[in-house]
Amino acid sequence: MGRSARSWDESDVRVRPNRRGSRPRTKDRPKHEDAIVGRVTAVDRGRWTTLVPAGDGLPERVVIAMRARELGRSPVVVGDQVGMVGDTSGRPDTLARIVRIEERATVLRRTADDTDPVERVIVANADQLVVVAALADPQPRPRLIDRCLVAAYDAGMDPLLVLTKSDLASADDFLAQYAPLDVPHVVTSVLTEGSAGLAELRRRLAGRVSVLVGHSGVGKSTLVNALCPDADRATGHVNDVTGRGRHTSTSALGLRLPPLPPSPETPQDPRVLQSSDASTLQDPRVLQGSEPDPDAAGWIIDTPGIRSFGLAHVEPDRIIGHFPELAEGAEAGCPRGCTHDEPDCALDAWVAAGHAGPGGALRLDSLRRLLRARSGESDER
Repeated sequence: MGRSARSWDESDVRVRPNRRGSRPRTKDRPKHEDAIVGRVTAVDRGRWTTLVPAGDGLPERVVIAMRARELGRSPVVVGDQVGMVGDTSGRPDTLARIVRIEERATVLRRTADDTDPVERVIVANADQLVVVAALADPQPRPRLIDRCLVAAYDAGMDPLLVLTKSDLASADDFLAQYAPLDVPHVVTSVLTEGSAGLAELRRRLAGRVSVLVGHSGVGKSTLVNALCPDADRATGHVNDVTGRGRHTSTSALGLRLPPLPPSPETPQDPRVLQSSDASTLQDPRVLQGSEPDPDAAGWIIDTPGIRSFGLAHVEPDRIIGHFPELAEGAEAGCPRGCTHDEPDCALDAWVAAGHAGPGGALRLDSLRRLLRARSGESDER
């Protein structure tokens, strides 16, 4: 006669041993309250180079880390402030673990094209976007520059336009297109120590965290090497047939700028704001001999050359807001729901009346090309 179920107890239960272990699973994740916070300066094949400020009796140090599984697919990019556990001493052959990404102040992102729903984060926590373009060899691409400006405004970053190779072509006509936007700019030619263009650029970078973007061949790596002589970034040349540059930088890198030489006779540009969060980015190869106030010189983040800058992550109705000389005309005369690419759009009359400035027609053309591309139509960039 079988036993009644009421007489069973724990001793009657036979459990097969689990070859994966018997540790119970839990959804409660550790808080890692003792995590050390550092700033990501480089990413290379699953290893993140971070800079940890001095504290707890330890000096400023470089810590190599891997990402924890609990982060999932959250991207960890240059400029991120991350919490790390494990061996954070910075000794050779040690490895820490990134367990947390701190809240980001700004995020610069792009998509592969205007129809790609997947956005790619380029850098985090930068406050100035430096758009580098050549005046010749290769020819400048105003559409790409417009896209970078829209991305900068959308991310809450201040734009700065840097035009290189002014010894090959004049910058006057090109800059006239951006006069209505009042975008700060620097024109450079030969990048030698003491040159006027390089000195002006260093003043505009002082005290800020700036990210450099531009397509291949514009001289971005050459510019970085002139600003940071110890950077040793690879440089290339422009193809004579295609007119395009060759990719030389393959990953983003955060670099601390050398001390800014005193120049009392040259006033500081009032549009260059001092940043209070430019504290921990550094080239991991330059750790000794830092100036008493290393943050005063600023930081730059060099990025690989780009061939396109998709804006699928920017809502169409926000794009016109980044063209202030046209936004006023749209609010004044365009009907509700206007796509700004219709025959009766009020922007045509607004530009014809001269309210958008001398470059209004070009700016309106740029706006409409962005809107067409954002809606999935072709856009030659």
